[in-house]
Amino acid sequence: MTDFVNKAGLNVAAELATFVEDAALPGTGVSADAFWTGFSDIVHELGPKNRAVLAKRSDIQAQVDAWHVARRGQDHDAVAYTDFLKEIGYLVPEGAPFSIDTANVDPEIAMLP
Repeated sequence: MTDFVNKAGLNVAAELATFVEDAALPGTGVSADAFWTGFSDIVHELGPKNRAVLAKRSDIQAQVDAWHVARRGQDHDAVAYTDFLKEIGYLVPEGAPFSIDTANVDPEIAMLP
């Protein structure tokens, strides 16, 4: 059974807390209290959005599953399937062209071939 510890209002697996505090954080200049407080803030801020995204994904998956069950034994109709995926919002129109600029990228990453 997993043991949990409270870290800034979060129930964290004791093994994870030990790893973060004893192996991951040393040498980073980030204290354990600062890490757990910041992580807790992120979890509480983004938790509702994450739950909504997961619920949407589950809804779309249920619709896709139902579509396939309803057509079991039939030949695949790529046009109908594409139209269905557009209808449920899984496929969306391609957006306008864009570019992404970066700054302050570590040389090890920036120089990758």
